[in-house]
Amino acid sequence: MQCYINRAAAGHAKTSVMESTVVSTSTLAPDEFDRNVPRICGVCGDKATGFHFNAMTCEGCKGFFRRSMKRKAAFTCPFNGSCTITKDNRRHCQACRLKRCVDIGMMKEFILTDEEVQRKKDLIQRRKDEEAQREAEKEARRPRLSDEQSQVIATLVEAHHKTYDDSYSDFCRFRPPVREGPVTRSASRAASLHSLSDASSDSFSHSPESVDTKMNFNNLLMMYHEQGNSPDSSEEEGSSFSMLPHLADLVSYSIQKVIGFAKMIPGFRELTAEDQIALLKSSAIEVIMLRSNQSFNLEDMSWSCGGPDFKYQISDVTKAGHTLELLEPLVKFQVGLKKLNLQEEEHVLLMAICLLSPDRPGVQDHARIEALQDSLSETLQAYIQLRHPGGQLLYAKMIQKLADLRSLNEEHSKQYRSLSFQPEHSMQLTPLVLEVFGSEVS
Repeated sequence: MQCYINRAAAGHAKTSVMESTVVSTSTLAPDEFDRNVPRICGVCGDKATGFHFNAMTCEGCKGFFRRSMKRKAAFTCPFNGSCTITKDNRRHCQACRLKRCVDIGMMKEFILTDEEVQRKKDLIQRRKDEEAQREAEKEARRPRLSDEQSQVIATLVEAHHKTYDDSYSDFCRFRPPVREGPVTRSASRAASLHSLSDASSDSFSHSPESVDTKMNFNNLLMMYHEQGNSPDSSEEEGSSFSMLPHLADLVSYSIQKVIGFAKMIPGFRELTAEDQIALLKSSAIEVIMLRSNQSFNLEDMSWSCGGPDFKYQISDVTKAGHTLELLEPLVKFQVGLKKLNLQEEEHVLLMAICLLSPDRPGVQDHARIEALQDSLSETLQAYIQLRHPGGQLLYAKMIQKLADLRSLNEEHSKQYRSLSFQPEHSMQLTPLVLEVFGSEVS
């Protein structure tokens, strides 16, 4: 009877411990315990390291049970056979400690032979080796930036910083923005400076017909400096396009900065002067549109360039002679580009790829320019894969933006021709604007 009671008590204890274990691990696998919940050895109460031989135990009790079962040890309690086992006295009574091991559910059937232990170790090691091999292969396949690509990116970022002033401090040097009424001679003269072109004033003429395009633009390339002046004011008393003088100065200034950026693109200076001119004249407005995205504000669809005088709405651009046939797709383009959340490195690479397009009109050395563009495209793709999380489709979207720019360029040229055919408006433009876009009306 006493034996039956002892077995029942042991069974009850075993059931209680196992129930406790089930409750504590009902939602977690044995190796996924919450680190903040202490795991207690069911034998001695010490800190447990996991499930061993079907029970939650510490390393000490795990080893004790394995040794005892392998030796088929028979222990005798020197006391009354009901010792309380703790982490401090667990070595005092091996009999009660072993009994406690059995009571909480530890089973000798779970003990591996030496051969099985070795096979398990070999299996674990083999899996580690295979995982290491997979990681090595994955690392080898992972896109990397070569030293040359990293240097190209650094050069382009530096070029952008040197040619894009995000304080927009130079804007106050342009002819002032006039959002209501015509531009008066006095207002124009008050803010008028010399030509934004850093070439001599004799090198340019306000009349497109008298411009020697190749020579003047080549001079501009060779004589480019960071600082320039603004165009002479128009002698006309006013204009129906009140924002045209200011925005003409802004575009002229931006063209200068695009030229400065282009000259720092690796490989651009090695092209012939004719190809440099052809690339710049045909891509300038597209690169300007890309650059302007830095100041574009999604909240009110405006370009914020410093103070309130230099916050440009769509209505401001219509007062410079452009219609919604250009402005609506332009705003859509700016919104789409902004939402790509490009990193600065991606932005400058896109500008360089746009500029170095071998299919531009007037380009002669197509193969050389295509090679430069391909190299930049490979660098952009490598950068996106390496540094832009979740950017699997980003490259394709960026290239689509270049296609959108071609359509915008075409519409801009169409509207520019219409504007330039009217002398009263053409005279508000700067020599540099006439020089770059003048071939459209020559």
